Amino acid sequence: MAEQFRSWSDSGLPPTTRGTVLTVGTFDGVHRGHQRVLESIAARGEEQELSSVVVTFDPHPLEIVRREAAPPLLTLPSEKLEVIAESGINYLAIVPFTKTLQHYDAAAFVDQILRQRFHVKHLVIGHDHGFGRGRAGDVEVLRRLGETRGFTVEVIAAVDGVDGVPVSSTWIRQSIAAGELERAAQLLGRPYSLSGRVQSGDRRGRLLGFPTINLGPPSPRKLLPPGGVYAVRAQTHLGPFGGMMNLGARPTFGDAAVLIEVHLFDADGDFYDRPVRIDVLSRLRDTQKFESADALVAQLREDEKQARRALTQPLSSHNVRS
Repeated sequence: MAEQFRSWSDSGLPPTTRGTVLTVGTFDGVHRGHQRVLESIAARGEEQELSSVVVTFDPHPLEIVRREAAPPLLTLPSEKLEVIAESGINYLAIVPFTKTLQHYDAAAFVDQILRQRFHVKHLVIGHDHGFGRGRAGDVEVLRRLGETRGFTVEVIAAVDGVDGVPVSSTWIRQSIAAGELERAAQLLGRPYSLSGRVQSGDRRGRLLGFPTINLGPPSPRKLLPPGGVYAVRAQTHLGPFGGMMNLGARPTFGDAAVLIEVHLFDADGDFYDRPVRIDVLSRLRDTQKFESADALVAQLREDEKQARRALTQPLSSHNVRS
């Protein structure tokens, strides 16, 4: 049985730890390829009776190395932790990525972080892995370092997505930015999600007959799909509920602020100030400005029909090989 899952800014490993099976990376999205790596370290840890450890970073390294090139995040740190916690690994270490760490070469990173702090005995990495200054710590460099420093290296092959193209965070970002949520879900292995805490709203939806939970302005670090109306499933403290989400402005009422508002189907309860995860299943339509509140209500009724229909469809897995 796996040990209790923990998160630490330093190693936080018990002093009796005699070694670890470890992987290291940004793991943004924790997609199918990342999941293959996590499955491997969990399995190898059990086989070798060593703790399995994921070492990841916050902020994203590019936010320090080249801020203008830093991508919007598929998973915020709390969202990443939630997904990794379900993978069966023992420990997650979130290492602050600093300007000092930026200048470590591959050998220094291995010696001072992976060996001294996390006691690596077996390192599992993806096929395209690279870390250290200039991402020079590729597969061959790591294997040479392992031979001289007493740890083994295992490389996990790519996981193919549609048309044989390897699954990647970049491809998922492109899919989400285009509103292709079904394809993003195929590559992630789960629906793309947005998380937040329910805030008080202006109660306009309740007056229209479509009360909403409101997550407020999204994090500027989080990648959002295009503004519009989506079929969603909300994971709440009272259980899961289907629903429909308006993401973005409310032009009918002259409100240009970007908000996340979700009407839950068949839900009865108090969600205020509670954390909620919104799994975004499919895009229904663009944001529109309506001539009247009555016209908006008529469209919302049609949106509900389409969203309920979308909620009956299973997560598509065609053309995905794992």
